[in-house]
Amino acid sequence: MNKISYMPGTALWIKSFAAALLIVCLMTTTVYGAASGAEGNGQSKELNAESAAAFLDAFFASEAAKPHYTGASVVVVKDGKVIAQKGYGVADKESGKSVDPASTVFRIASVSKTFTAVAAMQLIEQGKLNLTDDILKVVPNLKLVNPFNTPVTIEHLLTHTTGFEIQDPNPEDFHFDFDKNISIEDYVQANLPPVVRKPGSSYMYDNFASLLLGLAVEKASGVPFDTYMKQNVFEPLGMKNSGFKLEGSLKEQLAAGYDAAGQKVETYALTPTVMPHGGMLSTAEDIGKFMIAFLSGGAAETSRVLAEKTVDQMEVYRSSIHPLMPDTTYGFEAPFQIPGAGSSSKIITKAGDLTDFSSYLFLIPEQNTGVFLTYNQQGVLRNLFYPQFIQTFFPQYAAPAQLAEYKPSSSDELSKFTGYYSDLRIKSFISGLKTGEAGLTIADAFIGPRQLKQVDANLFVDGLTNQFTAFKLDENGNVLYMKEPYLNPLGYASKGVTPAGFADVTGEHAYAEQILALQSLGYYANDASAAFQPEQQVTRGEYVRFILESSNLKGSETTELAFSDLAGHPSAAFIQTAYELGMVKGTGTGKFQPERVISRQEAAAILWRMYSLQYSPQLFENVKLAGKTDAWAIPAVQMMIALGIHGPEVQRNADGAADFGSKNVLNKQELAAILFALLTQPTDQMVAALSQSAPGSANTALLPRAS
Repeated sequence: MNKISYMPGTALWIKSFAAALLIVCLMTTTVYGAASGAEGNGQSKELNAESAAAFLDAFFASEAAKPHYTGASVVVVKDGKVIAQKGYGVADKESGKSVDPASTVFRIASVSKTFTAVAAMQLIEQGKLNLTDDILKVVPNLKLVNPFNTPVTIEHLLTHTTGFEIQDPNPEDFHFDFDKNISIEDYVQANLPPVVRKPGSSYMYDNFASLLLGLAVEKASGVPFDTYMKQNVFEPLGMKNSGFKLEGSLKEQLAAGYDAAGQKVETYALTPTVMPHGGMLSTAEDIGKFMIAFLSGGAAETSRVLAEKTVDQMEVYRSSIHPLMPDTTYGFEAPFQIPGAGSSSKIITKAGDLTDFSSYLFLIPEQNTGVFLTYNQQGVLRNLFYPQFIQTFFPQYAAPAQLAEYKPSSSDELSKFTGYYSDLRIKSFISGLKTGEAGLTIADAFIGPRQLKQVDANLFVDGLTNQFTAFKLDENGNVLYMKEPYLNPLGYASKGVTPAGFADVTGEHAYAEQILALQSLGYYANDASAAFQPEQQVTRGEYVRFILESSNLKGSETTELAFSDLAGHPSAAFIQTAYELGMVKGTGTGKFQPERVISRQEAAAILWRMYSLQYSPQLFENVKLAGKTDAWAIPAVQMMIALGIHGPEVQRNADGAADFGSKNVLNKQELAAILFALLTQPTDQMVAALSQSAPGSANTALLPRAS
């Protein structure tokens, strides 16, 4: 049984998840026909009880879907009625208990945000909250750092446009102390992020915004959030198996959770105890009741939870980087892009993920149709399900986008888009854009270079995935943000600044590409007068801290340090985090020696301890090494060579053997090369190629599979 492995921004499941999404993108246009009987000719099946049941049975029995769920629960509603409600697979592998859509409870993760938005909109109806309210008016004791003249409003919280610095849940927020009780307000006060972008200027999926919205609900209503939800949402809708506390029948009926590899995850508690942004527990049947009420203008059988006008407000997208790429409504987000079609603004959705559960809710108001899918194995099942459902029953929303003829810009005109972009939420998601003979190309650490074909002034089509990428410009025509659906459809990526260089690193320097790219992205100060000192040796403490900080990981807050020589050291908290993650083991004497310089093979081993969770050493055993490497470091060094995680200092001799310089001391320019490679090298593609050349060597339990 696995412990919780939630590591925001750097967890290996994020790479596997993104790789699997690519598989889904490439499969989307071919798989749906096998499951639905559709021919891709735009003809639709009528959605009714018979056709919905047939579709669901075929989908969940398909070879494409089977690897991506352990147990699944789904409900389809139309015209005020449930037309299909079914369970598939098992709620628990050990007991073999089947999934019951009426009683099997799932963690619905971020779908919780939609219900938190409903609560806020109820209070707006009552005049207890206003969309334009400054959050400091609602929660006046917040110590919010906001250097802008624009306040953070309730509307910003609802639309994920707060401008907050990223503040996702911390790893320690997932724990096993079920007696621990932390209030929403205490958690908010302890973790409140600063505002780093003008509120309303950019879209970034924002867990903390929905958490803060939950606190606003508490303050405006005068009752605890979970009590408010029970009295004003769940009970009026007859949602008897829904709540925010893992206790009583909700705990007894909770499905066992499994990670993306199908390994069981030990049942855990959350901090704060009631988590408005991701802690809701529910059943497919209960969510069906909500969907019927919402699609009926907010009216349930015996009560009303929202005014019809409010429902209309919640269905409207409030921002978009392009009409084909909307962002959010009040409580919902844009659907997955269907290749060639973009994201339909006629459909509103909400996805949710924890390390062991995934969910997807989507509504088509003009068709009076809603679907909710939840499953107890974190992964991309929904990414297969959604396009197949749409193509089968409502192909008009998957029709190729109708675009006017557009003459692509010249290379000079396209140059304004070039540079490096960093995702606002997950800083280590980097995209590099360049111009060449083929026009604009994009590359990232998940898939290699591919062409971006320009089809509108700021709109491009990805040549590999056939999905749209768009850019946001300022009033002077300068590029500010990019929205690229493959790496992260739920937010923007910020364009890096023009790198100034360093006094001792010019464009001709051997490591200029790596160092200047990192400077552009903010990993180094953009000061041309400063010295980089490229050959300065790196200590063990500096290395660990730099790698973890660059990966969005924080220093541990524990006071019980694993090594006796860390007290008072500036890198102590990061070394402790690395120890807790299994990245470092120390010297074997109870010490870490943070001030000792680090050898290149030691640096490789620290990374290998993380990569080995995903990749088998057998993948790299045929890599030939020259020079001297200690036996314990050979698998790590072979991996670094195979995946290109190094700079120009690594050379190959005539027989192809590579000299990693394993026993040499790592210096700053080499460290820059390592980080640059980690951020930009398409390692999953490289591993896939190695797997094909060495059948059976891949750790297939951890690599994403298409069937």
